[in-house]
Amino acid sequence: MSDNLDRAVQWYPGHMVRAMRKIREYLELIDVIVEVADARIAASGRNPALDDLIGARPHLLVFTRTDLADPRTTQGWMSHLAKLGQPAVAVQATAQPEVATVASALERLAVGVRGRKRAIVVGLPNSGKSAIINGLIRRSAAKTEDRAGVTRTLQWFRLGRNLELMDTPGVLVPKIATPEAQWMLAAVGAVPKDRYDPEEVTDRLYMWLREHRADLKVPNLEAFAALRGILRRGGEADIHNAARSYLSHFGSAGFGRISFEAVQPTAGAPDGR
Repeated sequence: MSDNLDRAVQWYPGHMVRAMRKIREYLELIDVIVEVADARIAASGRNPALDDLIGARPHLLVFTRTDLADPRTTQGWMSHLAKLGQPAVAVQATAQPEVATVASALERLAVGVRGRKRAIVVGLPNSGKSAIINGLIRRSAAKTEDRAGVTRTLQWFRLGRNLELMDTPGVLVPKIATPEAQWMLAAVGAVPKDRYDPEEVTDRLYMWLREHRADLKVPNLEAFAALRGILRRGGEADIHNAARSYLSHFGSAGFGRISFEAVQPTAGAPDGR
């Protein structure tokens, strides 16, 4: 992994530091934790720094982007979490009927709380937190874009008469544990696009696909550029722009529904880490 990409996924700007501090401050008011993670990176897509914040509070894990993830892998995680007693749902955040299952699960977790209930929604950047909130409150109140770092402040939203939700900025860990997790996070959009080398990430993505999903017959970057006509004068591939397009194509399931991380046989923790 190049130094450029390594620095990018360790990127931990000031607003993330402030967000973690604010989340800690507000936890005394919180009854339920809603953790949102991209189903394609079911293990690396969860921030271990949040474990200390969650503590013994009721905790709902919501896997998003199920329309982009491999359904068998997602089901494997759901079965694994059920055996461990971890409440979890898997949804396409933009599909209202699916988001309704989040509301039902949230109500079940908060059933023992008297009076007004408060839940906090946490997760990595671009994990789908704001989309989940918009689906729950049935209006576009929380900002959503297909890029990391859109939500910068803590926001409260009312869901029904007795439940309030707090949306929080996505928070990366200061240092990602493995090089593999680094490029995966960049590939799914958890790292801002200007903070990594797209050619580096595309190369890692292609090598992973060739090894783990050879059935998809995904082209390499040069072949992709030629197929899409992303060329310079003289017919030479425009590698930089092709890499951006390659990652965008992957991100919209253009190569197929792909999950990077399946449940490992030895996984003993709720998140498989």
